[in-house]
Amino acid sequence: MILPTGACSFKEAMRMGSETYHNLKKIIKDKYGLDATAVGDEGGFAPNITNNKDALSIINDAIAKAGYTGRIEIGMDVAASEFYKNGVYDLDFKNPKSDKSKWIKGDKLMAMYQDFIKSFPIVSIEDPFDQDDWDSWTAMKKCTEIQIVGDDLTVTNPKRIQTAIEKDACNCLLLKVNQIGTITEAIKAHLLAKKSGWGTMVSHRSGETEDTLIADLVVGLSTGQIKTGAPCRSERLAKYNQIMRIEEELGPNARFAGKSFRKPC
Repeated sequence: MILPTGACSFKEAMRMGSETYHNLKKIIKDKYGLDATAVGDEGGFAPNITNNKDALSIINDAIAKAGYTGRIEIGMDVAASEFYKNGVYDLDFKNPKSDKSKWIKGDKLMAMYQDFIKSFPIVSIEDPFDQDDWDSWTAMKKCTEIQIVGDDLTVTNPKRIQTAIEKDACNCLLLKVNQIGTITEAIKAHLLAKKSGWGTMVSHRSGETEDTLIADLVVGLSTGQIKTGAPCRSERLAKYNQIMRIEEELGPNARFAGKSFRKPC
């Protein structure tokens, strides 16, 4: 994911994000062919890369070609629970004949993340470990200053959030309204996270509609972060357009979080 933290307004952030997205599409087309520019549910690309760093490299190249080096940073959603097996991580999990001798423990995976952070402008990593691999979460939180986001870890559930707070496992909540069930419960989850000094990233789901509620929620709760997909499809763009309308309505009173996205207020 990309974070246009160097923008001065949300409108500018959208332009920066869109220009980078189209540069990324061109890079992928030139390197992997036209078929590789097909998009997933959230508008993202999925070229057939064979090395984890390749994805980060081509995103970095797209940022540079768009002219936004230093103004756009990178976020990752690893969803590590998807490839956690018997206490270890299978990075070749889509291969049914994956070599078990190459499966790695949490400390090795953490070392990989640390290498990524040193090599690329990564400021946020979501679900770096399995939802019940608490020791790895806690170790990661201690050894880095970037944002560590809990999604599968916390599932917008106050009980899981409280456990994560007590174990000092992460410092940002991924807030999904229909994951917990009601807006009231979602707001309570946010307030619990905020009280503990966490950030909050309000998120869409893979199966979306054009409902713009989460755009209003981001502004109303002043979370500073929204995750709602690429500037590609109407159900994604509906949220971005709503925030731009709010920004226009607020005029000079609007404030874009920018570099302060983790603690905008």
